[in-house]
Amino acid sequence: MKKRTGLIVKAALFAAVYVILTHLQNMLFPTLAWGMIQFRASEAMCILALFTPAAIPGLTVGCLIFNLTSGAALPLDFLLGTLASLLATLCMWYTRKLALRGFPLLPLLFPVIFNAVLVGYELAVYIGGGFILNVLCVAAGEAGVMFTLGLVLYYVIKTRKLDRKLFS
Repeated sequence: MKKRTGLIVKAALFAAVYVILTHLQNMLFPTLAWGMIQFRASEAMCILALFTPAAIPGLTVGCLIFNLTSGAALPLDFLLGTLASLLATLCMWYTRKLALRGFPLLPLLFPVIFNAVLVGYELAVYIGGGFILNVLCVAAGEAGVMFTLGLVLYYVIKTRKLDRKLFS
């Protein structure tokens, strides 16, 4: 029971931080958290799925709450954006031990792939521009986040051994 309670608390904390960071970014840099090229800094938190399964429900719910409370979210985003977060974090958790010389390349690609395809489709439906163009733009933004902020977060957690202190 104690372990499950800890998982729920961590998931709730991750969801809250995701929502707050994304709303804060949306206030400071209004066009970066949505649109064709999304550089949503809170997406770097997907890295947490390499350390704890609490990131799966936490980031999924956080994405849903942000999309529900954001004036810029499109109705299809409630489903597809949330589904992209769920699939990405699930795949990251299950591939967390796959690394090339300590570099988690495959897990880092999942948020890029799922967001590119699902959000790219959504944008093609709502704003046009063609599916492939939208996929490439969303992939570029998500890759930018994951391979910069996400990697920084990953290496800070690993080098400071926070994975053992916070997530075990």
